[in-house]
Amino acid sequence: MLKIDLSGKLAVITGATGQLGRVMADILSDCGADIAVHYNSNSSKAEELVEMIRAKGRRAEAFQADITDCESVMAMQKGIVDKLGNPQIVVCNAVIQYEWKPVLSQDIPDYYSQFESCIMQNVYMAKAFVPDMVKNSYGRFIAINTECSAMCEPNCSAYSSAKRGLDGFIRCFAKEVGEHNITVNQVAPGWTISYTDRENHTEKQDAYDSTVPLRRRGTDTEIANMVAFLASDLAGFTTGAYIPVSGGRVMPAI
Repeated sequence: MLKIDLSGKLAVITGATGQLGRVMADILSDCGADIAVHYNSNSSKAEELVEMIRAKGRRAEAFQADITDCESVMAMQKGIVDKLGNPQIVVCNAVIQYEWKPVLSQDIPDYYSQFESCIMQNVYMAKAFVPDMVKNSYGRFIAINTECSAMCEPNCSAYSSAKRGLDGFIRCFAKEVGEHNITVNQVAPGWTISYTDRENHTEKQDAYDSTVPLRRRGTDTEIANMVAFLASDLAGFTTGAYIPVSGGRVMPAI
């Protein structure tokens, strides 16, 4: 019987207080992992998440950082190592929210913010945490991409272009660190059902659902399950992958 067992592993999740991040923290801790909870500004939600994880018997601490600032990420790394040790699992989930507009109307700073949060976040997290993975000949580096990077639909050029750039970084990085038994992968969710949808009863979106082969939106738990799989030894021979979790809406070609 297959079982995702992350016992004895430490995971750092950026944007852990967000809609998807908190479910990732929940699922990975259910699998046995200790969790370093990253947050930017929502300290109360971070502490709530830490207490929830500790109630399961796992270790957890909250760490504030600006994931678009290298020095801030490096300071977070030091804090995590001092309190919890070296993470074996890194999940880059944080992203800056902005108003989606057509290219001709999109504010220029939005392109920079997406580049910083989608690409440079992963660069900084890699530089902060992967050297210790190299020393220990083991690691799991997981970036959260999006179906938008494949679909490139109207009004999401800043987001889509940044996430496409992320894809290039991840593929190069996977080839660079593979010899050290470190896997580097991407999970690409579709439009995902979250806490807010359940509260507002907006899970069903007919116009969108009709474009999905499975005729529904995915759930935050389904996304987190894929992250847990990639974080585990069950995925030990999978690296450099862009894995859509979008009900078939995105089907990468060969």
